[in-house]
Amino acid sequence: DYHFVTREEMQKEIDAGEFIEHAEFSGNMYGTSKGAVQAVQAQNQICVLDIDIQGVKNIKKTDLNPIYISVQPPSIDILEKRLRDRKTETEESLMKRLTAARVDLELSKEPGLFDLVIINDDLEKAYSELKEILLE
Repeated sequence: DYHFVTREEMQKEIDAGEFIEHAEFSGNMYGTSKGAVQAVQAQNQICVLDIDIQGVKNIKKTDLNPIYISVQPPSIDILEKRLRDRKTETEESLMKRLTAARVDLELSKEPGLFDLVIINDDLEKAYSELKEILLE
């Protein structure tokens, strides 16, 4: 779930160390609070985060010990087609997303960054792989 706060409030919480990771993309701030993760853990559930490479690197600096999984498109061309077919992006936002994806895909090759890389060429197959690793 997303929780919306003012930029000032979020910056104050970041400065106070309340976030395990945070980043800015397209002028918007995103982050995962310690409280949100602790609330999921308190319910004995698996906490799944959708974060960028910067977030992964930030979490690696914490005392958390998660499984790092990257779900990737088969190619940038296929990602572009999928985004265009959704018709939810302006041309400008599409280009920003593709540029960020290119960078993330390149950075994701760093040894030890991810425990598992899932190529999402078939949704059911990718989901099965993800589910299998999470249930181990």
